[in-house]
Amino acid sequence: MAPKKARKDDAPRPFDPADLPTPALDSKSFRMSYKIARGEQGVLTFEPYKSILLPYWRFKTASIAEESSQTLWKAFQHYVKAGDFVGADMARKFIQMGMTRAKRYANHKGGKKYDRSERQVEKEGGSRTELAKSDSHDGRDEKLKASEIFKEVWRGCFSDETFLQLRSRFLYEQSEWNRLQRELKKEAKTNENVKSEVKSEED
Repeated sequence: MAPKKARKDDAPRPFDPADLPTPALDSKSFRMSYKIARGEQGVLTFEPYKSILLPYWRFKTASIAEESSQTLWKAFQHYVKAGDFVGADMARKFIQMGMTRAKRYANHKGGKKYDRSERQVEKEGGSRTELAKSDSHDGRDEKLKASEIFKEVWRGCFSDETFLQLRSRFLYEQSEWNRLQRELKKEAKTNENVKSEVKSEED
């Protein structure tokens, strides 16, 4: 018999942080492709970290949020200890998204904040309007508690001195990497121009 599929709202499954892979430590070019960005931007697109951490991200109830946030906190600590800033920041982004998404469901019934999605705006043009907030829908208090649980853990991320050091180091490394890539691109273009000039003279 095939194993039962996990439901979307099941509490996170237990895990051993030591089993989490650290692919960003194995490839500098891959590591440099990561963008800290704003808030939790990129959390659902940067692979393989998205697929590694997403199964542990839940916020349906306060108790589920408590377990999920602690699991993601352990992942955060694992990556910090390993010196993997990308993994640590992705864990931070999932923790932050738990805070913001739960808050959205607390403020808006069904979690729908705007009348149109970003995809609709991109496809059809125009703008979107924020829907009126609700303070009486079912589950509101539970989502507020869930948001506060994640918020407390999120604050812990930015209180971690080692994480902040890794962040500064990453930003410097990325700045140098980008500078080098620009120089290499410029050099390659110069070489192409020289080759074109030589070929023209030969012709």
